[in-house]
Amino acid sequence: MGKRKVLNEAELKDMLLPEQGEMLGRVVKLLGSDHLMVNCTDGKIRLGRIRGRLKRRIWIREGDVVLLAPWDFKNDEKCDILWRYTIAQVDWLRANNYITNAM
Repeated sequence: MGKRKVLNEAELKDMLLPEQGEMLGRVVKLLGSDHLMVNCTDGKIRLGRIRGRLKRRIWIREGDVVLLAPWDFKNDEKCDILWRYTIAQVDWLRANNYITNAM
């Protein structure tokens, strides 16, 4: 079984909004092995891990806005990446005050 390709972003119309215990962040640096550094909306930089289901569906690059969930333990240091937003979705999040222009 190979990696499932997403040929265009229109297939990813679903949009997840932050719920209790989740927040938004911007990818700062790719570290390899499905890990990356994320600048979160609470001002902390966390080590993020791309979950398996998301890893097979979407590619994440530096500068992308992602939905993340901090771990129950080491919640100031580590998190799981739950979703990557498209450019149109980021514009919608800005218009509805989920993220600020500084992020």
